[in-house]
Amino acid sequence: MIYPMLQTGQDILSPLRLQARGLGQLLEGWAHPHPVFGGLRALRAALEVFGHAGLGTARPAYDIAPVRVGNRLVEVHEEAVASTPFATLLRFRKDIDQPLPKLLVVAPMSGHFATLLRGTVQVLLQDHDVYITDWHNARDVPLAAGRFGLDEYIEHIMRFQRAIGPGAHMLAVCQPVVAALAAVALMAEDRDRNSPRSLTLMAGPIDARQNPTDVNRLAESKDIAWFRSNLISEVPWRHRGGGRKVYPGALQLSAFMTMNIGRHMKAHHEQFWSLFDGDAAKAAQHRRFYDEYLAVMDLPAEFFLETVQTVFQDHALAKGELTWRGRPVRPEAIRRTAIMTVEGERDDICGIGQTMAALDLCRSLPVTMRSHHLQTGVGHYGVFSGRRFANMIYPRVREMIQINQG
Repeated sequence: MIYPMLQTGQDILSPLRLQARGLGQLLEGWAHPHPVFGGLRALRAALEVFGHAGLGTARPAYDIAPVRVGNRLVEVHEEAVASTPFATLLRFRKDIDQPLPKLLVVAPMSGHFATLLRGTVQVLLQDHDVYITDWHNARDVPLAAGRFGLDEYIEHIMRFQRAIGPGAHMLAVCQPVVAALAAVALMAEDRDRNSPRSLTLMAGPIDARQNPTDVNRLAESKDIAWFRSNLISEVPWRHRGGGRKVYPGALQLSAFMTMNIGRHMKAHHEQFWSLFDGDAAKAAQHRRFYDEYLAVMDLPAEFFLETVQTVFQDHALAKGELTWRGRPVRPEAIRRTAIMTVEGERDDICGIGQTMAALDLCRSLPVTMRSHHLQTGVGHYGVFSGRRFANMIYPRVREMIQINQG
C-alpha cells in the first residue's frame, strides 16, 4: 500500500502546488516594496515556497554550461553512446580537436537522478572527455525488461566501460563504489583490454564497519525481511513499469530529509524571506537546488535489497565473500589500474576509513599506484561538489588520472 498512498498524496497536492505557483506569479506585479504592500508580498512568498516544494519524478536537465578549454569557451552536447532499459551511457561531447582522457562517472542509484552530479561533471569536463551512467527511473521500466539487482548493476558498469573503449578511466561517487571496484576486479582478472587505467572511489561504503554512521546503523538494525515488508511496494499500473516492485524514491528522500530536517526547514524559511525581500538571485539559487533535490526516482527492489544485505549487513566485499553471478570477486586481481580513494572529514553518511578500505583489498597493486585523500572541512556532498571539491579535491584526481594516462 506504500506506493498508492504516495501516489494519492502526489495527485492531491500537485494541482494545488501548480495553482499556488500561478497565483504567486500573478501577485508578482503587486509585490511593491512599500510597507502597505507587505501582506501581498508575504502571501506571494508563501505561495511560491509551497508551489515549489513538491516532488518531481522526471529527470531534470543537465544544463551543462560551456566549458573553458585552453583560451576559449566550448559548448557541451549530450549524446547517448549506449542504452539498456535501465540506463543510458551519456557522453558530454565537446567540439574540440584535442584528445582528452576519457572518464566514466558511475553515478549512484540511490533515489536521485544522475543529474545530482551536474556540478561534478561541470568541473571534470575542463580536462576530460566525460561519460556518465544515466540511470532510469524504475517505475518507467516495463516488467518485460526483467530484474535489476546488484549483479546487473555491476554488469552495466563493465558494459559501459567497454563501450567507451581502451585507455579510459573510471570515477565512482558514493553508493556505487562497491560495484565499481567489483567491475574493475572482474575485468582485471579477465585481462580485459578495456579495463580502466585508473579508478577513483569517492565517499562510498567499501567497508561499512569502519566508523559506522547513522545510515550504517539503520541498515543493520533490521533484518532484510523487515526492509522487504516495510519499504518495498509495487508500481501502479498507470505507469510504464506497472507491477514492478520498487523502493520508492520518495521514501529514500524522506529518510535523507529527516536526517537533516532542521537544515531543510531553515532553508525554506530563508527562501520565504528572500522572496519577501525581493532577493531574486538568492531565491533562484534555492529553487535550483530543491528542484534537483526533490526530483526522485524509484529503485528496483532487487537492487535495493541486495545492496542493503550485501554491502551494509554482510560486508561481503570487505570480507572477501562478494560474488558476481556466482563467481568470486577478487580485488587482489587488480594489478594495472591505479586506485585513489577520497573521503570527507565531516561525512555523516560514509564514515572515515570506509572508502580507504579499498586500498588494502587491492593488495597486488604497487603502493605507488594506491593513494588516498582526506578532505578537511567537508561533509558527504562536499566530497564531489562545491568549492572545495573544485579547488582542493579535483586537482588531486586530475593529477592521478594524468599520471596514469600512459
